[in-house]
Amino acid sequence: MPVVWDPHPRGRPPVPGVRLATPCAAEAHAFAGPADDTGEAGHGSELHTAAQDAGRLVRAWRAASVAVTLGGRGALLSHGATPLLVPSPVTADGDACGAGDRFAATAAGLLADGELVETAVRGAVHAATRYVAEGGVRTLVMDPAPTEPASPPSEGEPTDDALRTAARVRAAGGTVVAAGGCFDLLHAGHVALLQAARRTGDCLVVCVNSDASVRRRKGDGRPLVPEADRIRVLRALECVDAVAVFDEDTPERLLAELRPHIWAKGGDYAMAGLPEAPLVESWGGQVVLFPYLDGRSTTGIAERAALAPHTHTAGTRPATGSGRRSR
Repeated sequence: MPVVWDPHPRGRPPVPGVRLATPCAAEAHAFAGPADDTGEAGHGSELHTAAQDAGRLVRAWRAASVAVTLGGRGALLSHGATPLLVPSPVTADGDACGAGDRFAATAAGLLADGELVETAVRGAVHAATRYVAEGGVRTLVMDPAPTEPASPPSEGEPTDDALRTAARVRAAGGTVVAAGGCFDLLHAGHVALLQAARRTGDCLVVCVNSDASVRRRKGDGRPLVPEADRIRVLRALECVDAVAVFDEDTPERLLAELRPHIWAKGGDYAMAGLPEAPLVESWGGQVVLFPYLDGRSTTGIAERAALAPHTHTAGTRPATGSGRRSR
């Protein structure tokens, strides 16, 4: 039977070997103690601190995993290495008393049913959010707009606009979030990642591989959608504040200019090394993994489209270029 331990500030530490410990951010920091790390993560330091605390507690408590609850932001799950951020599906304003108990109880039930820890934590975040929303909440706001409306994207060079956006948000004390990828044939998995990433900060900059970069990485048949169109589609998303383009195979040079507080990646990178992680951490930034939707991929969509039968309506023939009926 999996054990879930919801620690109390004045209680004892978990027994060794628990499947999941569920402290809130303040409890995790008190149990972990001060860290010897400084950086310029700004408002993103809450996630940076929670990730450090969770990793240290995994080792100190000899726990399989630690999920640090972050109130309305969701929960940060760590197995001791790069953490997975599970964001709240909505923002619920209400009395959060008891939400931590609902989180731990839901996670315990899902683990007892045989679910993976990641799935259990996602279900627990949703259950705790629903608990707050149904407990006399006055309003339920989906994806609230930032305090200051973002400036509309300029029609000039996208990378210059992205650098100005990041500088403006950082100067105002906000949190700059960045995410990257080819985004060739934008699909639901991409959108879910970008929406979740945007909710963790005050602006989202999307770093996109140029056409030449995509071709080197994916082969001569790619990209399916040219760079200018990919930029236009991404800019049209409400959760995206700016788009930047990089020509290299990896985005380190662009990240060094943007210096985001949070570098967001899909959860499918959890077991793979991220070459840009040391760079982001060098200025106090934090690499954060987000859950991804299974079965969504550009390659899969393109392969299914290529294999789809070419059919015509019964009783009709395809038109010829001259407009005459074929004989």
